[in-house]
Amino acid sequence: MSVAIDYSGRVVLVTGGARGVGRGIVRRFLDAGATVVICARNAPDALPERSHFIACDVRDAEAVGVMVDEIGARFGRLDVLVNNAGGSPNADAATASPRFSESIIRLNLIAPLIVAQAANRLMQTQPEGGVQLFIASVGAHRPSPGTAAYGAAKAGVLSLVSSLAIEWAPKVRVMAVSPGLVKTEQSHLHYGDDEGIASVAATIPAGRLAEPEDIGNACVFLASPLAAYASGTHLLLHGGGEAPAFLAAANA
Repeated sequence: MSVAIDYSGRVVLVTGGARGVGRGIVRRFLDAGATVVICARNAPDALPERSHFIACDVRDAEAVGVMVDEIGARFGRLDVLVNNAGGSPNADAATASPRFSESIIRLNLIAPLIVAQAANRLMQTQPEGGVQLFIASVGAHRPSPGTAAYGAAKAGVLSLVSSLAIEWAPKVRVMAVSPGLVKTEQSHLHYGDDEGIASVAATIPAGRLAEPEDIGNACVFLASPLAAYASGTHLLLHGGGEAPAFLAAANA
């Protein structure tokens, strides 16, 4: 038996959808027939067919409100929000400035809440409600050396998801997807050259890094009627996880 997920007539907003994981999420919703709105601070050089772009800094509550109002006015609805925008450069926790740490937490925790609040106001007025997905990280579950503030913010996202799922039910379902290591155009900044990326991939039970479209596939499923009873939870998407360090060190 085949099961098709059809998003025809549905409107999806993907923050940070111009590149990386966000781009893969956009592609998969487009493949499923959705009308996709991409939000980022700067427009990409080219937009995928049937997608739309609205410039917005998700840290700016007023700008976010204007963006969601525009979506409602142009498309008449907002069915799915994918809160994907975020990230962090590498930084030593011992010397990172308070301003730096605050900026990372604002981008990765406060900004998604700002967008979620604005989207919820629209979704609550719709007969069918809506779905909100937060892109979290395995860094919320295990040590995140070099990106400590980021990992802490993503742990906060998981707590936020569980609370919003209760507060905004039954109209709005809220979930998180926690990717592991993903191969994007910026992988070399974290893992080095092609050899370094391959070496990192070899440590994952699946034998490879995730592709952005892997995250997109999960989002398309979770936001669909096939996952209608899922809310307040999160999906770990890490290819089997990371082998404990002691396995490589042991000589037994």
